[in-house]
Amino acid sequence: MIEISTDKSKLPVEVIYQFITNSYWGKGRTKELVQTTIDNCLCFGMYKDDELIGFGRVGTDYAIFAYIMDVFVFPEYRGKGYSKQLMEAIVNAEELKECKTWMLKTFDAHSLYQQFGFTALKNPDIVMERLL
Repeated sequence: MIEISTDKSKLPVEVIYQFITNSYWGKGRTKELVQTTIDNCLCFGMYKDDELIGFGRVGTDYAIFAYIMDVFVFPEYRGKGYSKQLMEAIVNAEELKECKTWMLKTFDAHSLYQQFGFTALKNPDIVMERLL
């Protein structure tokens, strides 16, 4: 049975840290930095038999804007529809129902996110970023 929870006390931070810092997008993050990201975001843990199998977090003001980050399902659980279940829980979270603007960045999961209404920027000329 799959459970998706926003209860941060259930999250195994060491496991999340190990996965994220071995991903292409999270190299170089410290465990303390991973903990800070968890502390300051709405987090979604996906569990099978009480074991974490997936994770995602949303940076949000809970009213206008939601930014999806660090979404993953462990490799041994991929191909079973779990990433879709996780994204379904995120985009339909009661806490985020008022948010009208959602964003994310991805190098390789466009087809997953497109299923949930994400598209390339319609007006890229009005979006700016600052990378350090």
